[in-house]
Amino acid sequence: MLTEITSRSMGQFPVILMIILLFVAFPVEAQKRISLPRTGLTPEDIAVIVNDDDPLSRQIGSYYQQVRHIPEANMIHLRFPPERSIMNIKEFKQLKVIIDQLTPSHIQAYAVAWTAPYRVGCMSLTSALAFGFDKKYCSKKCEPTAPSPYFNSQSLYPADDYKLRPAMMLAGNSFEQVKALIDRGVASDHTFPKGKAYLLSTSDKARNTRAPSFAKTVRDFSGVFPTQLIEANVITGHQDVLFYFTGLTEVSMLHTLGFLPGAIADHLTSVGGMLTDSTQMSSLRWLEAGATASYGTTVEPCSYPQKFPSPAIVMLHYALGASVIEAYWKSVLWPGQGVFIGEPLASPFAPLLKRISPNQYKLRIFSPHTGKLRIEKSHSAAGPFRLFSRQQTIRRGDNLFLFRIDEKTDGYFRLRWH
Repeated sequence: MLTEITSRSMGQFPVILMIILLFVAFPVEAQKRISLPRTGLTPEDIAVIVNDDDPLSRQIGSYYQQVRHIPEANMIHLRFPPERSIMNIKEFKQLKVIIDQLTPSHIQAYAVAWTAPYRVGCMSLTSALAFGFDKKYCSKKCEPTAPSPYFNSQSLYPADDYKLRPAMMLAGNSFEQVKALIDRGVASDHTFPKGKAYLLSTSDKARNTRAPSFAKTVRDFSGVFPTQLIEANVITGHQDVLFYFTGLTEVSMLHTLGFLPGAIADHLTSVGGMLTDSTQMSSLRWLEAGATASYGTTVEPCSYPQKFPSPAIVMLHYALGASVIEAYWKSVLWPGQGVFIGEPLASPFAPLLKRISPNQYKLRIFSPHTGKLRIEKSHSAAGPFRLFSRQQTIRRGDNLFLFRIDEKTDGYFRLRWH
């Protein structure tokens, strides 16, 4: 029996995204026979890259491994001179050979345990790690760069599907800052935060190039995330910030805002991705203010919106249960010059299954579109699975279901939705 408890209002989401989801076993002992869809990366999927010549990097890597339960086999240790903004191409290529040799084949993404260097030649460090150094991802004369095949992808396994591993830097000026960042990411998991998205159309015409899409984003996410288009250079005092996207060289009043765990925020400007020595506001300021992930370009991008995150796409994939590294990376078409910073595994909208009493379970899922929830049963873990109870409607936004499965019933169960 399946009972829907609460949900948000129905509606038809304009982006058609039918995903065939793969399944992983739910790790709780009482639920070994129930499997959930895979919606995002897990600690087993990510490798942590540490610079052993940098004491802060070692400290960050050790803490991240501890709190995210990263397997020891996923820890990659390098040695190179720290405390510089740019790594030369030859040195990076030598290190990349070592990284590739030490990376287990199942790894899908990287967490980088340092703040500098953040750039390799004309590429950001995170893109150089993902694609390998390649000048097609650079631009000297305000030109387009090579697109990412991962852009707006339905893939749950980027390394397997596209031969790339997205990377994100656990960045900060001190261990205390990075620890707070990591703790926010961990705290965000499965929380389904009731925050808002703030899309600012600013007076800076050169950096306001994402704004023409904002009105459509507000319409598209009605009933999913409360989304506001604000024609102003700044917002102040809001304590419910989940998304904040703007275009300015400097964003003031960040200290007055409350960023929820898992929040994503960035400003479109030329060199926000110069993390430690930018002439404009560094993207690190977002993390210091309480965001869990941010993005900026490390060399002049010439205001192409394709070189910056698409708010609609990052919000969509986040709502589908992806981790922040997946949602953010999928939102940038030309990411070669941009650096991703934050806690990669933060997953505020990943589905949550709880056993609340013998034979009774509670499922909470978040969805940007309508769909159907199925409980399927098989006598074998390998299937075939058949419908076990009547389908229930999934509505846009937050959904909560109760269902019963007799623990004495033979067989395996899986929850499925699209």
